[in-house]
Amino acid sequence: MIEYPRIAIIGGTGLPTLTAMQVYDSEWPSTPYGEPNAPLQHTRVGGEMLTFFARHGEGGAFAPHLVNYRANISVLKQAGIEQVIAVNVVGGITEQMQAGAICIPDQLIDYTFGRADTFFDGSNNKPIKYVDFAEPFNAGIRQQILMAAETLALPVVDGGVYGCTQGPRLETVAEINRMERDGCDIVGMTAMPEAVLAMELGLEYASINLVVNRASGRSDKPLSLSDIRVLQAQAMPKVEKLLRQTVQNLVALRDSESS
Repeated sequence: MIEYPRIAIIGGTGLPTLTAMQVYDSEWPSTPYGEPNAPLQHTRVGGEMLTFFARHGEGGAFAPHLVNYRANISVLKQAGIEQVIAVNVVGGITEQMQAGAICIPDQLIDYTFGRADTFFDGSNNKPIKYVDFAEPFNAGIRQQILMAAETLALPVVDGGVYGCTQGPRLETVAEINRMERDGCDIVGMTAMPEAVLAMELGLEYASINLVVNRASGRSDKPLSLSDIRVLQAQAMPKVEKLLRQTVQNLVALRDSESS
């Protein structure tokens, strides 16, 4: 009988798959919320078992506002996943968030609209559940990510406010100015409702964010998609190393607690 992982990595546009990922099983189950955007790929990375899931679908077919977040999170829960590490590419707003920086956010502000953002909307005859979302990113997983970065001597930014916008268009200068006044450090399009849905189902969820460009109005250079792709190609291997070390840390911690 195959033993399935309890840790999942959700990859975004910058991480559609893991390097040298050896998939030993793949499944694409249905959910009460429709089809997930991609199959669950059960794999081993560095000897550790985990599940990889491509948020935007195979080939990145689904724009941020069209991702079926409820199905995606629901299928992870169905598979027995307990801990989730999401990978996001983001724009840097504050001075600390220069292109190439890796941020481990601890807060977020939601600017999205029209997305199905709860499992408790009255459609499933379940009582409404009011989750305490004061700390949207799990502190325990964040700590293990930071410890992994220290082990690897990899500079990361500890903490930051993720501003989640609707997309797929990028933001105006005025919108970024407002977001900075609101306290946002980085801007992306996918952390919500992913983070709150994970919390509603009892999944421990944290995020690793790679800054791939300066946000609108924060650079003298015009936005260059080719520059973003080059930076992603250069920096994403560091993120993958961080993921592998974090998974090892989480497994070691779980083993020590159960012994």
